[in-house]
Amino acid sequence: MNYTIPNWLIYIGAAGQIFTAMVYPYVRHKVFDWYNDIKKLKPLNQEIAKTYGRYIQGLNFSFGLISFLLADELKNGSPLAVAVTGLIAAYWTGKVITQFAYYPMYEIPNKLIFKIGEVLMNTLFITFAVVFIWLFVFNIIYYLN
Repeated sequence: MNYTIPNWLIYIGAAGQIFTAMVYPYVRHKVFDWYNDIKKLKPLNQEIAKTYGRYIQGLNFSFGLISFLLADELKNGSPLAVAVTGLIAAYWTGKVITQFAYYPMYEIPNKLIFKIGEVLMNTLFITFAVVFIWLFVFNIIYYLN
């Protein structure tokens, strides 16, 4: 196959995913006042919510780390490359759909910094979805040839 996806594009996606993992606690605390809302739940439900929050943060970081360290392997057309890029593409596509379909963004505090952050974060999420869908399709085509 003569066409390839440049590593710099994968690295941008990797950096963005790690960035989202790093800012996740700030967004939960400062933007959504998440911890005060969690306190209203029963103790077990509090722990479940916190655990899922950690899963999200961990996945974002792990997907970024995988993308940084294994950029060439993510585009080599192997069955594993198809599976991993498909998983990451599905994860971010699901995030984008969920973000726009279910999250009432009007509840974000009406501060300019948070409004700008909302636009930038949504742009990142869409970028991740597009990059990894592109990689996934590239890998399927590469694999089939």
